[in-house]
Amino acid sequence: MKRIMTVMGAALLTAMPLRAWNGDVTISTPNTMMIVHAADGEDLRLGYYGARGADLQQLHDAGDDMDFAALPTFGQVDMIHLPALQIQHADGDLNTELKVTDYTTVDDGSAIVHTFTLQDKLQPLTVRLFYKAYKKVDIIETWTEIENKEKGTIVLKRYDSGHLVMRQGDVWMTHLHGDWADEAEVTEEPLTRGLQVIRNTDGARNAHCDAPEVIFSLDGKPNEQWGRHIGAALCWSGNYELRINTNNAKEHHFYAGIDPQSSEYVMDKGETFETPHLALTYSNRGMGEVSRTFHRWARTEGMLHRGMGEGEILLNSWEGLYFDINEERMLQMIDDIAKLGGELFVMDDGWFGDKYQRNDDSSSLGDWVVDRKKLPGGLSALCRSAAEKGVHFGIWIEPEAINTKSELFEKHPEWALQAKGRDMKLGRGGTQLVLDMTNPKVQDFAFKIVDNLLTQYPEISYIKWDANASIQNFGSTYLPRGKQQNMYVDYHRGLIKVMQRIRQKYPDVVIQDCASGGGRANYGLLPYFDEFWTSDNTDALQRVYIQYGTSLFFPANAMAAHINHCPYWNTGGRVIPIKFRCDVAMSGRLGIELQPKDMTDEERLQVTTCFNDYKELRHTVQTGDLYRLVSPFDRKGVAALMYSIPASTAVLFVYKTDNYYSQPLPRIRLAGLNPDATYTIKEKNVRAWKEPCSLHGKKFTGRFLMEVGIEVPLWEDYASRVFALDCDNSKR
Repeated sequence: MKRIMTVMGAALLTAMPLRAWNGDVTISTPNTMMIVHAADGEDLRLGYYGARGADLQQLHDAGDDMDFAALPTFGQVDMIHLPALQIQHADGDLNTELKVTDYTTVDDGSAIVHTFTLQDKLQPLTVRLFYKAYKKVDIIETWTEIENKEKGTIVLKRYDSGHLVMRQGDVWMTHLHGDWADEAEVTEEPLTRGLQVIRNTDGARNAHCDAPEVIFSLDGKPNEQWGRHIGAALCWSGNYELRINTNNAKEHHFYAGIDPQSSEYVMDKGETFETPHLALTYSNRGMGEVSRTFHRWARTEGMLHRGMGEGEILLNSWEGLYFDINEERMLQMIDDIAKLGGELFVMDDGWFGDKYQRNDDSSSLGDWVVDRKKLPGGLSALCRSAAEKGVHFGIWIEPEAINTKSELFEKHPEWALQAKGRDMKLGRGGTQLVLDMTNPKVQDFAFKIVDNLLTQYPEISYIKWDANASIQNFGSTYLPRGKQQNMYVDYHRGLIKVMQRIRQKYPDVVIQDCASGGGRANYGLLPYFDEFWTSDNTDALQRVYIQYGTSLFFPANAMAAHINHCPYWNTGGRVIPIKFRCDVAMSGRLGIELQPKDMTDEERLQVTTCFNDYKELRHTVQTGDLYRLVSPFDRKGVAALMYSIPASTAVLFVYKTDNYYSQPLPRIRLAGLNPDATYTIKEKNVRAWKEPCSLHGKKFTGRFLMEVGIEVPLWEDYASRVFALDCDNSKR
């Protein structure tokens, strides 16, 4: 049997089956549970998802009749509901009627995996529905496997990963909307009757305009600290669709899966298709706990390759030089970052090309050969210099793209995605195309880009993997005529195969997931990457908003946050003080994105202070529990967030986002502290040539800080403060 894997490369799990199963199954995490049930010969029903302690009898006695198909199928749902699964069978039949025939469980170490096998009552089709409940974190993943045992080809017309039902009421939805350089804008809206859809059809990147994650607030408008909330993240890097269907009954129906537009997937006899995983979490302690659960899951359960590791302080050459790279400038920047106290230098775009020199974005993608005119000493000279200065060396690549002006395109024009007989639609630079990752030869080529670099230059410790183009040409010269609609899905299957090969051979190299900024901030690719480039917009004020929104689902050690140059072109030449820029970047994985030799004395002193202080705070920031205290989207003139390691340390960030006369700013109440402990406040990254503010050195109980709060001095425009809170162990 040919097996088609679409996400995470999950291995099949086997266990002794519980034959003739008929009844209820409770799927539990430490604080949450899901109840599913079925009668003999019937479909699987979803009865409950929420806090632990419920059972079907209590729910029934309380008047709760939330009993719906766990995987609604076309032909079996009535007119007011939507199917999660629709298949065109080999004989043309469009109906699917599933019944439970088997149930197994297996302990894979970190989780219990529940597998329900369902058979169509007429067709030789098998569907396995999975629920993976983690033992130490409140996440349940769900997905399906569809096995074609029919006599011929079948077509998956809709194949959602999961379906969830919520009781109607004052239910709100929080999701992330935006665009290039304006990612992760927090959008909050009530669920209304009708169909609400969030989707992305970029083809290659799925997080710029709308993101494949959502939070439902069951008790009214979202609240960070209290109320019941459900979080959902589709672990997929391609086109997706999230649907919320609300009818005149009592329920909201939520569906999540691959977007079926132009992706009705063709399966041959004997093939098995695995849908992406849908990760779910429930919290009765506010939206903040939903975020913290996703962060813990990412760090501890393999969704983020870095795990609990901490990212290094780096200098990236892009905004300092753009394509204007040469050996002298690279050696100077290596020396600069070492003197500032940084730990890594990354050479960005512009270092490659032989026949076609890479001086702008119109040429050379695919020709991954060092430009000896720019770098006569090659990469060896740069690696050697970095080692001598005590910093690591990294490099930029874009393996999924090709320019028509390149040696690779001259040799293999068929490797680009294209519609046969039609003019090619060209992207960035007027020449860029996307390589056909459905083609095994292209997959080998992409792997060899990394393999050749790391074989020749084992000193390279960091790779910035970029993806700067959407799929504009729908067509593959590799896929047969009858399977062209598989392209969107098979592209990402091919990409994941490449990343699995790279990670198997090079598990320790740090790889950044960049896609014109945050276009690939998703849990489909994060298992293979250590971090992502949060946005191409490094303006510190806008980054307050972008990073705040991104934190709804992703941890700090996954978010690259860099200090930029000013005036900044991306926001019309806005000038922001260096301290504010530093303080904003310190709340993620800290880096710098400018030309160090052009810095003023004040900037150099502030950045050096920032780097030194960040090294003390890094563990708490990158691995601590996040508490969002004041949202910039609430327009209160200030934004505040903190990271806490319980009963140990915490780091508080406060940013002034507006400035006007007689401005009332809110008192900042903290969270995540031990109420009975005493904390000493120490201001960090103090402004150059200034003294710490009046709060520095003061002691407060955790209870006072959380219930009363502090007045943070924020007088001038672009004021900001960073505080370390050290717990007095004797007061715990």
